[in-house]
Amino acid sequence: MKRFLGKRKLLRIYIANDDTYEGKPLWEALMKNAQEAGIGGATVFKGAAGYGAHSEIHTFNVWILKQKLPVVIEIVETEEKLRPWLESINGMIEEGFVTLGDVEVIAYKHPKHGA
Repeated sequence: MKRFLGKRKLLRIYIANDDTYEGKPLWEALMKNAQEAGIGGATVFKGAAGYGAHSEIHTFNVWILKQKLPVVIEIVETEEKLRPWLESINGMIEEGFVTLGDVEVIAYKHPKHGA
């Protein structure tokens, strides 16, 4: 569908897999909140390793039961939808990194919307 094509913004939220909000995983709470706000879609990626402001490397280890690993939430949407949503979730993220950059959607294919 052509309304999805063109200049958009790519939002990335970098958090840890063990971050929580009101007893739920933070990534899950953010996705649910985005869905309720009418954001077009979101994808969550679990990283194999990473480090951030504390310079502590977090990596997967099969021998450790509770792992602290990076999680990235990606959303492609218009800036007009993203800015107010980002303001509304500001209090949900205690520690993390949020980026917003330009992206161009060149194809969107979904059986429900046609080619």
